[in-house]
Amino acid sequence: MPAPAWDGQTRRVGHVIAMTAAYEELASALRERLAVIGDRQARENPAAHMERLKAVSEKITTLQGRLPKEIDPRLRHFLDRCSYDKALAMLEGRGE
Repeated sequence: MPAPAWDGQTRRVGHVIAMTAAYEELASALRERLAVIGDRQARENPAAHMERLKAVSEKITTLQGRLPKEIDPRLRHFLDRCSYDKALAMLEGRGE
């Protein structure tokens, strides 16, 4: 097994990323996005629901921009393509 890579911000062991504050904040925003999407009661007011979804999406984009340049290429791929469920799984150590 190769030695873990270290870029000063994250530690990668296999495909599990040790979280720093930036990754924790991003993971929290990704979880918030899932909560907004799953909020059936909020869908009764579609305009408000879309505003909440827009706000959390903007938050994710902002947090993504704060990540170090050298992040795991798969995580970058997931984020760039808005594969947020896969990005969250990877951040939580559940993904590929």
